[in-house]
Amino acid sequence: MRVQLRHLSRLLPLLAALALAACAAPPPMAGQDDIAALAREIRALSPQIDPAEADRAARIAYTETFQLSRQYGITDPPLIHNTKVNAGLRPRGLCWHWAEDMENRLAREGFETLALHRAIANSDNPLRIEHSTTIVSAKGAGMYDGIVLDPWRKGGRLTWAQTRADTDYKWLPRRQVLVAKQERRARRGPN
Repeated sequence: MRVQLRHLSRLLPLLAALALAACAAPPPMAGQDDIAALAREIRALSPQIDPAEADRAARIAYTETFQLSRQYGITDPPLIHNTKVNAGLRPRGLCWHWAEDMENRLAREGFETLALHRAIANSDNPLRIEHSTTIVSAKGAGMYDGIVLDPWRKGGRLTWAQTRADTDYKWLPRRQVLVAKQERRARRGPN
């Protein structure tokens, strides 16, 4: 009985945080100024970018973030929400869910002057959790010449930055990270 109480006392702070977080409101929809600023930044990537596509991509990035935050039941900071997803209390909302859903939504637009990329950060840093995102760039440009679209970072509020200027994360191409993981598993051999 004493052992069980000790474990329960460790869980109480987490349960209290989850209970308080359940009362929080979901993130609000961004304003037109936010959407216009992102559209300007996308247009500035290249003179070949169709301004209408840049405007549409910016609007979709913000509206999709808003819709996904409702769909995922976002009411908490990202790491608390991750805990809820991993505990089965929420269906989705891990960073890779956001990245996958954002990429899929933008890809449905069939942009002719924009390209989409997936990236991962912290895959080789055992002290930080791995993080995934979607990046938009001019067609033909690489992800490092694009803009990170990160709705997870601030819990359902879109964060965006030029990839090279994003000081919070060192982004690598998703495919490169997945290949490196596969090679590490192969070197370790079967369990």
